[in-house]
Amino acid sequence: MNEVRIDKWLWATRLFKTRSIAADACKKGRVFVRDTAVKPSAMIKVGDVVRVRKAPITLSFEVLALTQNRMGAKLVPEYLKNVTPPEEYEALELQKLSGFVDRAKGTGRPTKKERRDLEQFITPDDFYDWWSDDETEEDE
Repeated sequence: MNEVRIDKWLWATRLFKTRSIAADACKKGRVFVRDTAVKPSAMIKVGDVVRVRKAPITLSFEVLALTQNRMGAKLVPEYLKNVTPPEEYEALELQKLSGFVDRAKGTGRPTKKERRDLEQFITPDDFYDWWSDDETEEDE
């Protein structure tokens, strides 16, 4: 076996949970071989460097051996070598420390902190007190 499909290799070496997720990553342009985005059917060889973009970092792996069959986690180091530069991991740590929540505004339920901030900003009691004060002044 001189070559193997990239989606099969990514799945077999446990970089992705399923083969369809690996294929989708390839289709979306998140997998690179020889600095070129590849399709799921692209063939890789021993010695190729595979880069996988998993936000917020890009992981790099050197292909040590080829396989099409999924293996146990203990066998993975025989098939790939992590050559990701340390700067990528530093960027990941900075992102974790920043506390930034990657959630678009207006989507999903608010977090507990956001809910409390909203309740503090507008409380029904303050609103009704203001409204009832205006009505009593007009009545008099």
